[in-house]
Amino acid sequence: MYFRAFFGVPTTLTDAEGQPVNAIRGLLDALALFIERYQPTHLACCWDNAWRPRWRVALVPTYKAHRVAYGEVETVPGELTRQVPIIREALAALGLPVVGADDHEADDVIGTLATTFPGRVDVITGDRDLFQLVRPGVDVLYLARGIRNHERVDDAWLTAKYGITGAGYATMAALRGDPSDGLPGVAGIGEKGAARLVTDYGDLEGILAAATAGRLAPRMTASLEAGIDYLGPAMEVVRVRTDLALNVTPEALRLPSVPADPDAFAALAERHNLGGSAERIIAALAQAGSAT
Repeated sequence: MYFRAFFGVPTTLTDAEGQPVNAIRGLLDALALFIERYQPTHLACCWDNAWRPRWRVALVPTYKAHRVAYGEVETVPGELTRQVPIIREALAALGLPVVGADDHEADDVIGTLATTFPGRVDVITGDRDLFQLVRPGVDVLYLARGIRNHERVDDAWLTAKYGITGAGYATMAALRGDPSDGLPGVAGIGEKGAARLVTDYGDLEGILAAATAGRLAPRMTASLEAGIDYLGPAMEVVRVRTDLALNVTPEALRLPSVPADPDAFAALAERHNLGGSAERIIAALAQAGSAT
């Protein structure tokens, strides 16, 4: 979300030292909007402790390889990198919990919380991979068209768009591939073909069984045979973890009605010229607190 804020809000928003604060302000505005609109009782800010986990790279070496600046450092604009510690300070002062897991991405943290939280869950993301979490009680608020124009993705939405439900999304995604993540997919299948295979045969095991039994068109069978060494590892890479030991209780995720450290947040807001963004997030917390 702070990446989206950085690229969606002008870098002309700066603090007294002339440093951009657009990602910070954009993130606070987004959080305020979602809190005001949906009045959650709990909230977790899920973090990439590893943006390119070693175990995923071991499975598919091309995973996010095109985003590497050097070593294992991600290509990120310097104007954004300098704002990330301030984002962490702001979230801590507000009392909004940041949850991460060693050698795992935020997606895996989201997957675990969405699966284990004892109540309704809305996942806020611009990442289609998280469509696999959709089920009764778990929707995705999808940001592809922007924060204010986000779409609520449920099984009905997925069925209308792809002909599948959330349960089949990871299989479709592995077959289709995702160039933005360095996943090539199976050549010759594409999104429509992948969705049709999932609709007809369920999971990867069922699809491969159908190919072995000669129930698929020869061209489709040949594509699957050519991609067989990729498919197993790709499924593990695409599949979001839902079983991490996060050691975080639902009570720890309860949304505060006031900042945890008002003085620290006020000082941060003044130092970095957070202005109306700081006021909006405080007002949103108060409003949600009064509603619950």
